[in-house]
Amino acid sequence: MACRKHILVFCGLLLLASCSAKPKQDYDISYDFSVLKTFNQLIIKQTDDPLTADRISHNIKQTLQNQGYDFNADNADFLVSYAFFTEDEQKNSGLSIGLGSGSWGSGGGVSLGTSLGIPLGSDTAKMQTIQIDIIDPADNRLIWRGNGQYNFDQGGEAKANSINETVVAILAQFPPKK
Repeated sequence: MACRKHILVFCGLLLLASCSAKPKQDYDISYDFSVLKTFNQLIIKQTDDPLTADRISHNIKQTLQNQGYDFNADNADFLVSYAFFTEDEQKNSGLSIGLGSGSWGSGGGVSLGTSLGIPLGSDTAKMQTIQIDIIDPADNRLIWRGNGQYNFDQGGEAKANSINETVVAILAQFPPKK
C-alpha cells in the first residue's frame, strides 16, 4: 500500500515537472566557444514595444558581463542579437481530473474525480517569447541560439522582473556544455 502511494506521488511530481517551460538552445557543434571573451550588441530594428526592447537589451548586456564577458563595441569576439514576440495563449480551462487511492478496513480502493472551475476575467494570457542569437562576426554566421518564454498580464515592475529572469535563464545555457 505504501508503495502505491509513493508511485502516485512520483507520477504527480513527474507530471508537474514536465509542465514547466525551460529555455531551449541550439548551437554549432563544431564551434570552439572557449575563444569568446568580448561581445557587442546589434541594434534591433524598429519595434512597437521599445520598453521591452530596452529591458531585454540591458539584461543581455548585464548577464553576459556577470558571466565574465567584456563589452567591446569596436573589436568583439561575438555579436549578440535578439528578437521577441507576444501572443495570446488560452488560459487553463479550469477543468481538472484527480486520481487518488486510499484504504479502509481490510481493503483499498482508487477514486477518480473531476472539478470544473468558473473562469474569472479574460480567457487568454499574454505569452512573450525572447530569442537570443550569438553571431560570429568574422563570417556573420549564427553559432548559438537560445529562447525562453514568460507570461504576463500587465507591464511594469512584474514584467521587467520576468524579462530579467527569462534572459538570465536563456543565457545560463551559454556557452553550451558539451
